[in-house]
Amino acid sequence: MADSSSSQRRAIEKHFRQIAKDYERAAKQNPIRVPIQTEASAEGGAVPGRDTTEGDPVLARLLTWLDERARQNPSHYINVARFIEDQQLHDEDATVLAFELEQRDFVKVSRNWGGEAPDIYLTDAGRAAIHRLKKLRLDRAAHLRYTMDAFHRWLFDTVGDQKPLYPVLFLATPVAYFAGSAITGTELQEALAHLTQYKLIEHIDTAPATIAITPQGVRCALAGGSVQDHVNQPRPGATYNNYLPNAKGVIIGEQRHFTQNNTDGVDPTLFAQLAGYIGQVSTTLGVSDADRAELERVAQDLHTEATSENPEPGRLRQFATQLKDKLLEAGTTIAATMGVQMADQALAALMQ
Repeated sequence: MADSSSSQRRAIEKHFRQIAKDYERAAKQNPIRVPIQTEASAEGGAVPGRDTTEGDPVLARLLTWLDERARQNPSHYINVARFIEDQQLHDEDATVLAFELEQRDFVKVSRNWGGEAPDIYLTDAGRAAIHRLKKLRLDRAAHLRYTMDAFHRWLFDTVGDQKPLYPVLFLATPVAYFAGSAITGTELQEALAHLTQYKLIEHIDTAPATIAITPQGVRCALAGGSVQDHVNQPRPGATYNNYLPNAKGVIIGEQRHFTQNNTDGVDPTLFAQLAGYIGQVSTTLGVSDADRAELERVAQDLHTEATSENPEPGRLRQFATQLKDKLLEAGTTIAATMGVQMADQALAALMQ
């Protein structure tokens, strides 16, 4: 399994390095500022399951734009029509956008009787919302989740019949913004890598590269939830009978054996082995006592989940990822590098 997982990762990395080159060529030939007319962009592209500031990219962009204008003219009302022109969002209704922000108490609206777009002024609640947006941009996990959801939904809405499409076109749509900031090509590549591993999209060998939604990707879209909802749902699969000697003893000193019958299609063996390995090498990593204690705590949490009657894939992924991140912070010692490899193998097993 380890050789297969490593081979798969190398193939995916090679594939997305090629996509990066294709992006550069395509961007020169077709600048991404050119509006792309799709059903998703026409409707604003809110992603199900997200709150307003994160899930509605147009409103988040409007708040960010208002913040910039308010800094230039702190006491002035601003006409929303200028936002439509600046951002080339000609399918949007300036009046509707203003009223939507007003309903959330983010702006005050100066109404006029001539049918023109209204002037608006940021409230304290609006400034607080902008502050939350800026903090949200630093949340890498939220950024990646949003990009996966937005691209997957855009791909389904645009070519739900599984025809191939140039993924770079996504970057020109109104939904390609997270918390008011444009999604970059590199961020899209990372999202595409995960969607490919989850088998929700597939690479079509063209020049430049194209992407098509898979039947599983269509089912995910029709279910109405997020990509993570689809990935984390229980999957029917094989039954694993795992006999792991001393799996817990290496962490807390007990000499225990456990046998686990698991019918959820998740083999927790690699996760239990990772937890045990951390217990053995934690004192050799050269980290502070506080970091070592935290590392061992997460390892214990992973062991507890891996040896439970029905391990939850999302929690296994969470704890293993935390351990991998902490090992990467510990440096490039042989012990840390081996732990990172074990974490990668365990995480790759969830994709099988």
